[in-house]
Amino acid sequence: MIKIAVVGDIGSGKSHIAKLFSYPVFNADQEVASIYKKNKNCFRKLKKILPKYFSAFPANKIQIIKAIEDSEKNLKKITKIIHPEVRKKLTIFLKKNKKRKAIILDIPLLLENKLNQKSDIIVFVQSKKSEIIKRIKKRDNFNLNLYNQFKKIQLPLSYKKKKANHVIKNNFTNKLVKKSVKKILKEII
Repeated sequence: MIKIAVVGDIGSGKSHIAKLFSYPVFNADQEVASIYKKNKNCFRKLKKILPKYFSAFPANKIQIIKAIEDSEKNLKKITKIIHPEVRKKLTIFLKKNKKRKAIILDIPLLLENKLNQKSDIIVFVQSKKSEIIKRIKKRDNFNLNLYNQFKKIQLPLSYKKKKANHVIKNNFTNKLVKKSVKKILKEII
């Protein structure tokens, strides 16, 4: 099985591009949202270490955002609980799809958490900073403080680009991106 990891900046279009590969996608952000909604054990752990923020199951976005905004340390505490659960879900996903020709990893902190292996194909999504900011400001839940907190825990984009086997320039038009995805698939599959 070929593992293709899609990496890049927040709001660069990673999730959209991951879907364009037309192989099963492991979307870490969706898994995290699912853990907050469905995993009572995680909630109990969060409530134990951050009782001021987590009162009633399921954890909601407002509680999580407030905890992260109040302290950088809280983000670290939350990720210590959530990331092992995401890893478990990734393991299940990989086992379930082991007979597939390829799978796509849409994991924003893939390199930061050393989840990649030497054999993985890393695709870096490059987008103009001005376009990214314009797009993410349109999101319903955009929060500049939160954005900056998450940027702090990410590796520099130059490092991610250097680690990549392929670069897709995303100008946010499907035509160019689809062409790039097709070209990459042709080379590796």
